[in-house]
Amino acid sequence: MLSMGGVGARAGEERASLPHPPSLLFSDEKRRLKITGVRMVHPRPKKSLPPYKPTPGSWSVGGSVVANPMSIYPKYKARRSSFMANDLGPDCVEITTDKGIKGLGFGGPGCSFVIERHLTKLLIGADPFNVEELWDIMWRSTLYYGRKGLVVNAISGVDIALWDIIGNALGMPIYQLLGGKTKPRIPAYCTGNDVEQHLEFGFKRIKLAVPYGPADGREGMKKNTELVQKTREILGPDGDLMLDCWMAFTKDYAIEFAEMVAPYRVYWMEECLEPDDYDGFRSLRERVHTTLMATGEHEYTRYGFRLLLEYKAADIWQPDITWCGGLTELRHIGALAAAYNIPVIPHAGWQYGGAQYILATTNSPWCEMFMPPPGGPPEVYKRFEEENNITRGPEGIYMRPADRPGFGWEYVVD
Repeated sequence: MLSMGGVGARAGEERASLPHPPSLLFSDEKRRLKITGVRMVHPRPKKSLPPYKPTPGSWSVGGSVVANPMSIYPKYKARRSSFMANDLGPDCVEITTDKGIKGLGFGGPGCSFVIERHLTKLLIGADPFNVEELWDIMWRSTLYYGRKGLVVNAISGVDIALWDIIGNALGMPIYQLLGGKTKPRIPAYCTGNDVEQHLEFGFKRIKLAVPYGPADGREGMKKNTELVQKTREILGPDGDLMLDCWMAFTKDYAIEFAEMVAPYRVYWMEECLEPDDYDGFRSLRERVHTTLMATGEHEYTRYGFRLLLEYKAADIWQPDITWCGGLTELRHIGALAAAYNIPVIPHAGWQYGGAQYILATTNSPWCEMFMPPPGGPPEVYKRFEEENNITRGPEGIYMRPADRPGFGWEYVVD
C-alpha cells in the first residue's frame, strides 16, 4: 500500500510518488498555436432528431423513483429533478486558437463560472499542446478554493477542449494520441430500468438503478430484491447484472441488501455510500463477498482515487471524464489503477469523450451507455447505432468511438 506520510511517518520521510501515465506521443510536436479565445457555448447536434413522446412510465424520462441521498426527505424523494440544480450555466467550453483550430470540451455542473471568471486569464496566449502544464497551472491556481467539485468540473471541461484542439491540429482521433486502440471494439452495458427495451436492442449487460433505500424500510428492500430477481429472470443466467445505489444506502443496509440479492448473481453494487465515506467502503469490501464494490463517479483527481486505494475501498473505479479532471487527469487515475490491477470503467463512458480513453486503455474493459427513451420512431435508434458504431456479438452490444480528428464531435456552435 502507498504511504500517505501521515501519522507515524518520520520527519523528512518522502511521500511515495504516484505512478505516471505513458509519455504523450505528441509531446515534441511544435504547432506554434496560441489560445486566443475561451467562451461557454450551447452546442447542438448537426442532425436534429424528430421529437417524440416516450412510452408512458418509462424509466428513461426520469419519472420513476430512484434511491438517492435525499430520499430521507419525503418532499424530494420522488425525483432527482426535485432537488438537483436546474441551471448552473452552460457546461461546454469552446477554445479557439490563432490559426483557426478550435476545440470543444464538456465539464460538470457549475463549470462556466470558474472558467469565465478565472481560468480564461490563465489560458489566453498559451500553447494548447502544453496540456500537462496547463492542467497543473489550473490545478495549482485553484487549490485555495477548489480541489473537488465545481472547480475540478471546470478544469475538466477546459482540459477536454485542449485535447480536442490537439487532435484537430494533428488530424488524429484522441485514442491515437493516447497510443492507439487496445481492442477492436468496446463491450458495452446499458444503465436503466427499461430492461425489456435494452434486452430487445441486444444488451446482455444491464445496470439497474435501485429504486428504494433505507428510508423505505424493509418493504422497500423487498421491492428492490423483487426487481433484481425479475431482471435476472428476463436477462437469463449468463448476462451480467449490476446495481447503481447512487449514494443512498447506509453500510448496514448495503450489507443486508447484498445478502438478499446474492442468489441473482449481481456483478457489482455501485456507490452504495456517500463518496467521502472511505472507511465505510472499506468495511463493505471486507464484509460483502457475493458481489464487487464499485465507486468513483463522484471522486476527483488522482488524489481522491489514491484515498480509495489507501482504504482498499473499491474493486472497480468509475471516474467521469467531465468531473474527475478531464482526460489528462483520467490518464493519471488510470495509471494508478493499472499499478494495482483495478479496472477503470468510466461513468457515462459513451459520451463526452470517455470512450476514446477506454478504446486506448487495456485496463478499461467496458463502456457504460444509456439508450434513448422507448417509444420513439425507428430513426432515433438507428441514429443511436450510427453515432456509437454499434455492433453485436457474443457479449451483446459493442460500441466504438469515432475515427474523426479530436473527439470527433458533430455539434454546431452558434
